[in-house]
Amino acid sequence: MGMNVSSGRKGSRRAPMAEINVTPFVDVMLVLLIIFMVTAPLLVTGVPIRLPETRAKSLNQDQKPTVISIDQRGDVFIDEEPVVDTDLPARLTSLREQIEPTDQLFLRADTNLDYGRVMAVMGELNRAGLDRVALVTTSPTGRAAAGSDSSTARSSGDE
Repeated sequence: MGMNVSSGRKGSRRAPMAEINVTPFVDVMLVLLIIFMVTAPLLVTGVPIRLPETRAKSLNQDQKPTVISIDQRGDVFIDEEPVVDTDLPARLTSLREQIEPTDQLFLRADTNLDYGRVMAVMGELNRAGLDRVALVTTSPTGRAAAGSDSSTARSSGDE
């Protein structure tokens, strides 16, 4: 007449757990999200420029391009490093020797700049032998496409 009352410790088997513990997965995803949110703004070119808008399609980017920027004051930067006008021809010539002919070269210029200033820099690029230049603009929707500042690029070189 004995009743089999088990306390759950001795002689009883635990049923296998049928649930997946997703807490570690969620923790890892949140950490990765925070890392990407912090590092993404650091990956863009840091020269503040208001780019002109266009409806051109963006270019495909296979590698990180070399970026030449002209800010609203007309100062020239090569990959965020300021370049004095007197040093520009020599720096562009050394840049031509450093990069491959197939490497991408982007020219970003502020929308409020004088057209002559942009053409003077493009003339120096041409003189240095850098004639495959993509002009960077923003899309009317303001969505990011090819680089920083919601950029798209339009090629002005020979293709």
